[in-house]
Amino acid sequence: MKKLVLLISLIAGLALAKTTITVGLDADPPNLDPVFSNALVDRQVQNQLYDKLVDLGSDLKIIPMLAQSWIVEESGTVYVFKLRQGVKFHDGTEFDANAVKFNLERSMTAEGSRRKGELSLVKEVKVVDKYTVQVTLKSAFAPFLAVLSDRSGMMVSPTAAQKYGKDFGNNPVGTGPFKFVERKRQDKIVLAANESYWQRGLPKVDELIYRPFPDDDVRLANLLSGAATVISPVAPKDLNSVRSNPDLNLFTFPGLGHQGVWLNVTKGAFANPVLRRAFAATINRETIDRVVFLGTALPSNGPFAPGSLGYDPKIAVPKQDISLAKKLLADAGKPGGFSFTLLTAPGPVLTQLAQVYQAMAAEAGIQIKIEQVEFGTLLDKTDKKDYEAALLGWSGRSDPDGNIYDFMRCGGPLNSSGYCNAKVDQLLNRARTIRLAEARAAIYSEALKIIQSDLPYIYVYHPQITIGASKRLAALPLVPDGILRFKSVEVK
Repeated sequence: MKKLVLLISLIAGLALAKTTITVGLDADPPNLDPVFSNALVDRQVQNQLYDKLVDLGSDLKIIPMLAQSWIVEESGTVYVFKLRQGVKFHDGTEFDANAVKFNLERSMTAEGSRRKGELSLVKEVKVVDKYTVQVTLKSAFAPFLAVLSDRSGMMVSPTAAQKYGKDFGNNPVGTGPFKFVERKRQDKIVLAANESYWQRGLPKVDELIYRPFPDDDVRLANLLSGAATVISPVAPKDLNSVRSNPDLNLFTFPGLGHQGVWLNVTKGAFANPVLRRAFAATINRETIDRVVFLGTALPSNGPFAPGSLGYDPKIAVPKQDISLAKKLLADAGKPGGFSFTLLTAPGPVLTQLAQVYQAMAAEAGIQIKIEQVEFGTLLDKTDKKDYEAALLGWSGRSDPDGNIYDFMRCGGPLNSSGYCNAKVDQLLNRARTIRLAEARAAIYSEALKIIQSDLPYIYVYHPQITIGASKRLAALPLVPDGILRFKSVEVK
């Protein structure tokens, strides 16, 4: 009898056992509110909490999500969205046209919103009926659906957003496959399966736990030990360790992003464009790829990854030219060089990268002091222009507008340099209104040539997406935006 009771208890325990996926990231997500977020690690978590109006497929084509279908009028200025019915937010609030109107207007008007630039051409959001929304634009806007496939299209609960205000990021509520449970800063974010998710049978696991591991060695160790089920990114030096492990899968593929150096043009040495050019001339992109990234990065000529709209192979990747750097220093009245502080987030790869920049600059007499700060602090300092130079990149978007507009236009919400050039603004605004891909690409090339001369940002390389995962994971989608999507993933 006792054996029977023990057997029943064991079976019941197995039935109740949670299936958990633990995700190791390279930083602690700064903000889970899509309106105020500007970090890739935020998006990793947000994509589990919030559904969007539309999403991206593995081929980067726009696919339905909360919007089941849409019609675009011939003028390109009116979009009519038919919404999915029977969807509820995690707090029980109904998803409908009023919720869409609330979300878009919140993104457009909230003080400090990072989405204002993306939605600046929206003129009016109108509720046609309970499940139909009409969005009217001021002019044709080619990237509009691509914009809605990311944070501008993420739907948050109007009830929760009004209740928590600025603190919503610590109390996130969406319609996504997972719902927020708890957060301990610099330790973990815990999400639980949304039992009422509108896609029947999903999600297929009970729990997601996100852990920040800024140290590459620690991140790898957690994957190897099984403490983490999946990690992203995998450091270049660790690719072979993951690849050769029989219990792990390694996924590597080209992404959409870029990495480089922000230069503060509003004050200090880099207010002088000649000094910006002098520093830029010391950078050897091929050496960085070989020494730091072991051949896995692609030297960059701008913000657009090869193969994507906007990439122009006729624009050469800048080469290192120490003689030019020294001449520019002399022209700027700094023949002995100058010094500046380079901010970077923690981590062995970033530390090594900063040291390589430091050694290269020293060849021309430019002295770099490296200062490490926590990732959220780095974002805050660059946002406030409280820095001289900083290592920061962008995870990339499927439409070129998302990789350049808010970064390079005057007063753009992601313009960390303080750069402003009226001609660049004119070109970027024009590119947004043209549907023909070839015409848009030509305009971006013209703008990029000006930006490469002004140098508010030095584009250095395009990283690969690198993911290490336990072979117990099945059906992990691989999308070039680098975002891990877990709603259909199983644990075998």
